[in-house]
Amino acid sequence: MDQPKESQSKDLRKTLKNRHIQLISLGGAIGTGLFYGSGESISLAGPAIIIAYLIGGLAIFMIVRAMSEMSVEDPKSGAFSYYATRYWSKRAGFVSGWNYWMNYVLVSMVELSVVGTFVNFWFPAIPAWVSAAFFLVVITAANLMGVSKFGEFEFWFAIIKIAAIVAMIIGGLAVIILALPTANGLRASFANWFTVGGGFLPNGLMRHGANGQWTGLLMSLAVVMFSFGGTELIGITAGEASDPRRTIPKATNAIIWRILVFYILTLGVIMAVVPWNAIGKPNAQGMVVSPFVQIFDSVGVHAAAGILNFVCLTAVMSVYNSALYSNSRMLFSLARQGNAPRYLSRLSKGGVPYAGVLTSACIIALAVVVVFLWPQFAFNYLMSIATISAIINWSMIMVTEMLFRRAVARGEGPGDLAGKTGESAVNALHFKLPFARVTPWAVLAFLAMIVVLMCFSSSYRVAVIAGPIWLIVLLTAYQLTQRRARQ
Repeated sequence: MDQPKESQSKDLRKTLKNRHIQLISLGGAIGTGLFYGSGESISLAGPAIIIAYLIGGLAIFMIVRAMSEMSVEDPKSGAFSYYATRYWSKRAGFVSGWNYWMNYVLVSMVELSVVGTFVNFWFPAIPAWVSAAFFLVVITAANLMGVSKFGEFEFWFAIIKIAAIVAMIIGGLAVIILALPTANGLRASFANWFTVGGGFLPNGLMRHGANGQWTGLLMSLAVVMFSFGGTELIGITAGEASDPRRTIPKATNAIIWRILVFYILTLGVIMAVVPWNAIGKPNAQGMVVSPFVQIFDSVGVHAAAGILNFVCLTAVMSVYNSALYSNSRMLFSLARQGNAPRYLSRLSKGGVPYAGVLTSACIIALAVVVVFLWPQFAFNYLMSIATISAIINWSMIMVTEMLFRRAVARGEGPGDLAGKTGESAVNALHFKLPFARVTPWAVLAFLAMIVVLMCFSSSYRVAVIAGPIWLIVLLTAYQLTQRRARQ
């Protein structure tokens, strides 16, 4: 296969349509965390998990609004890193960009390492590494075809996930409204939120359980927040959107109703049909199944496991597709800033940063090998870096937004804001962050609270230790690259 030639054009193609961006932003918030991981969050908070998703959803919405405020005015690939470099410092841009890149390398690593599990459901003889290699090659090839092809793949991946959720909601509501019998013998009703297993808030705000683990509404917030990972992908797409001033605000504002429908309504219906304290527990065969399988079983669709297996396989492909897209654009942006090797800024004739695509794919392939060889090490330690890097990324977005506004007020804003100063310049922003004087500080305080809560969880405690170490690694790497550049 011939290497793509470097494009004469020095920028990315703005060919992502409105429907692409709408579905990319939607699909980014729906992954295996919702289909399988929601059982963990429900076990911590009970029906009150709905409140946790409302609180976490509001925080994520404000984070994406802050990023979109900048993206609408100055749509650039590698959004977070570019804005941090321009309005904060080159060091901040380096940390932001490489932190986000590594986060998605690690997420891709885990997703590809489990893809074999879903394939083996139908084809048990196929080795897991063969499945991982196959999907890595297919999705990498799709990303090399051009951004419009990426958009089409992600569009249809999102459609499949949405169809599964809508089917579950309709099925669950039918059971509730028609009072159909359920497999668990309990009459399906929203009243079950308040009458089953200790009521709506069974574990209180925070409680130390008999098994030594902390539970409660507050403890569920850490799990909830990381289920929203991927929503910030909207900012990355801005650099290739055909009409970012229209599509980015539309996709961003839609996040709220998507959280209401795809998280809160979904889990609310599940807990009305299946007792919350039975979710995530072993079934008659001794297997722990997804809440989605449980509710499909309750309405008599016993092929639910096969249906959900296909949806989860789609979700894994979607995550890797998005990861490779965002990572290649982040490397392209870092190279443009002088924070990455220059070859990563190369574009193909179709405007694809092929060097970034291939480099990211190779690193991810090596990471998947690490998972297969040392699974315990990979999942216990490397993924804790991915966990804390999300908080680092969100925090840097909020700080950068405050610095962006100060630059705008000084007359240093992008595009048609340049030259305007003071309050009139800030008021001229096309898509302003609500309550911008207090919102960034409130979000930063909330994220700090999440870090403190992580210290109480054995699953997340290692991430709190890994966070400062990871930041030291990034800052040291920046100093070394700058020293080399001066020599």
